[in-house]
Amino acid sequence: MSRVLAAAAVRVALDQATESVTTARTLLPGTPASAEVTEALLGAAIRSVPRWHFAMLNDLERNDAFAVALERVVPPGAHVLDIGSGTGLLAMMAVKAGAGSVTTCEQNPVLAAVAEQIIAAHGLAEVITVVPKLSTDLVVGVDLPRRADVIVSEIVDCGLVGEGVLPTVRHAREHLLEPGGVLLPDSAVLYGALLDSQAVDGLNRVQSAAGLDVRLLNALSTRGHFPVRLPTWPHRLISAETEIARFDFAADSLLDESVEVGIEVTEAGTAHGLAVWFDLRLGGGIALRNAPDNLASHWMQAFVPFAEPRPHAAGERVRIAFSWTGGRLSARRLDFASAVEGI
Repeated sequence: MSRVLAAAAVRVALDQATESVTTARTLLPGTPASAEVTEALLGAAIRSVPRWHFAMLNDLERNDAFAVALERVVPPGAHVLDIGSGTGLLAMMAVKAGAGSVTTCEQNPVLAAVAEQIIAAHGLAEVITVVPKLSTDLVVGVDLPRRADVIVSEIVDCGLVGEGVLPTVRHAREHLLEPGGVLLPDSAVLYGALLDSQAVDGLNRVQSAAGLDVRLLNALSTRGHFPVRLPTWPHRLISAETEIARFDFAADSLLDESVEVGIEVTEAGTAHGLAVWFDLRLGGGIALRNAPDNLASHWMQAFVPFAEPRPHAAGERVRIAFSWTGGRLSARRLDFASAVEGI
């Protein structure tokens, strides 16, 4: 990033910090209440809650899957830890499934307050404790009475790893879960296919506009993956669905890693990147999948762009270095050769 862009980024960060301080001051004791103050606070609260919460809560497939999985894996009277309260939905589902007590944590104080009120409205405040913290800040014996028998979480994005599920689960199973306890979800698989779509690629890359070169903007393009609902854009998958990576949440290291994947081109075209989706195994034989053909899922698919688009002929086998680092999926082509040569 150039010095000019870096300086601009610093100014934006300072402006946002100033706005936050100004808003916070309206909460100080003795500050006179006014319509303007109330509106400012409401606006700050609204901005703090990502809009996808609404789509997620309206995802019937997702809600039913978690409800059934919890019913199948929660032992009667168990202590359950729910990571990422949101509205407290999974915590309340855990009680319905037979949990004796539930601790649910939420880093966003606005959502934590909302969850507390919803839980109380359902008469479950004596069974469910809301802690406004990150799970990595929880202390056994302080924030929760003991280690959990079951830990449930749904902190995945369209590419699985973008909301920090891997480091969160890694910490939780070591510090917050009873030995032999249950993790829900218990595993996941990432799938992908080579994507030919100038339209999707154009969501994150530009060449010219109105005859003028604007490629400098590409310095600010998204690094790694970003969400796209494939059926809404012209596109072709020029390879079959290919397994990219597997994650056993109970046994794997869940560290940043890179794997090499071979993908055979089934139809000639230009590969702009990888379309990626997941199969999330919740336990009890229940799974959720955000493949392109699942139009009911609130999760979109992930697009992982290549550095440069490249044409391929049918029968070529493309070798890709696929990595997940800091919640970001990346893909780099290594080389390609004719599949009929057995390479």
